[in-house]
Amino acid sequence: MLNLIGEYECKLDSKSRLLFPAGLKKQLPVAADYTFVLNRGFEKCLVLYPINEWKTISDEINRLNIYIKKNRDFVRYFYRGATEIVLDSTSRLLIPKGLLAYAGIDKDVVLFTFSNRIEIWEKETYQNLMHDEPEEFAALAEEVMSKKENRDNQDVS
Repeated sequence: MLNLIGEYECKLDSKSRLLFPAGLKKQLPVAADYTFVLNRGFEKCLVLYPINEWKTISDEINRLNIYIKKNRDFVRYFYRGATEIVLDSTSRLLIPKGLLAYAGIDKDVVLFTFSNRIEIWEKETYQNLMHDEPEEFAALAEEVMSKKENRDNQDVS
């Protein structure tokens, strides 16, 4: 499984293009072929998936039972705005204006990577989000990770 890592500050040019960081480009699998799907994030950010990872996620979503209304609603919202984009010859990505508007992105962005995705945040929004972390992070880590430990240690016999 892909495990991207890093946080990169970038700027969009006047044509809404983002210069893809070289350090991040080196982490991409050959299977991605510098092709991505850009989509709306769960919060007001964008999410960039290498195409091979998008196919895996799409396969999982496409197994949902569409006869259940919540599933249909989720699928519609998840795929809304999804756009395939490719790095150009100068390592730039053209970000569609509608997706930029959704995330409130004008010029300064932060690329926050984890697992198999790259979140694209408006810089100030990202900084505000990360600013609230110190006091609550330890409690959140305890709650989230202790549940994971309990699942990992369950007796499956």
